[in-house]
Amino acid sequence: MDKEHYLISKLSSKYIGDDAAVIGNTLYSMDAFFEDVHFKREWMSMAQIGRKAMLINLSDAIAMNAKPQYALVTVALPSELTNQDIDQLTQSMESTAKEYGCEIIGGDTVGGDKLHISITIVSKSNTPLLRQGLEEGNLLAFTGLLGESKRDLSKLFEGKKIDINSRFFEPILRADFIEKARPFLQVGMDISDGLYCDTNKLLDINKYGFKILKNINDDIGFSGEEYEMLIGFKKEDLESVKEAADSLNLPLTVFAEVVQNEERFPCRSHHFL
Repeated sequence: MDKEHYLISKLSSKYIGDDAAVIGNTLYSMDAFFEDVHFKREWMSMAQIGRKAMLINLSDAIAMNAKPQYALVTVALPSELTNQDIDQLTQSMESTAKEYGCEIIGGDTVGGDKLHISITIVSKSNTPLLRQGLEEGNLLAFTGLLGESKRDLSKLFEGKKIDINSRFFEPILRADFIEKARPFLQVGMDISDGLYCDTNKLLDINKYGFKILKNINDDIGFSGEEYEMLIGFKKEDLESVKEAADSLNLPLTVFAEVVQNEERFPCRSHHFL
């Protein structure tokens, strides 16, 4: 168990375990976006940093079939940032939040050696999509095409340029798909730590294993921060889930069946440190 999961395991709240804590029809989630852990400033403009920081936080709500309402933003500001830098950062976060009907209502600022951003999202859902609820015989699938984030991150480390629309810069959130497919989904979560690691999380919380149906290569399995959806559903609902994806021209890959064993994928941290 790595230190992140060890820390979480020491907390005893019954609300811990999903992308967001569900209390009534209100969901609360928070993610960090830290310099030299999730990004390097020389790779991204301030506008790109602000947008991705907000998108990866909105993703938790979207993945759980929730509508983002409010955001609280904490930023550690290095002294060398100019007022223009700060304007670009805040305007980008605010405009991105508004795209999803979300309003920034407060937060905190502090001085720091590096640019660190933490965002809390408050959202609403009457039918949240949780991680618990898998059953033996369910199918596991992911949306979209995985691997671009890991590939482009490697290029950045090599000092190469990547496309401005790269998934590393610009995650795509699958709100329309989740809304259409929700009646047929047993479980779901966004793929932030890589397909391998996130599938293991889903299996761990439901106490099942898997039987592979489609081989996954490591370039796909270890690609973190994709923010595509990992979903589980009954076999008899496969065509309905496919129809929801097809209506949006969204690739859907069924890769495993849920079974009674302890099979797990290899898992390693995708962060820089």
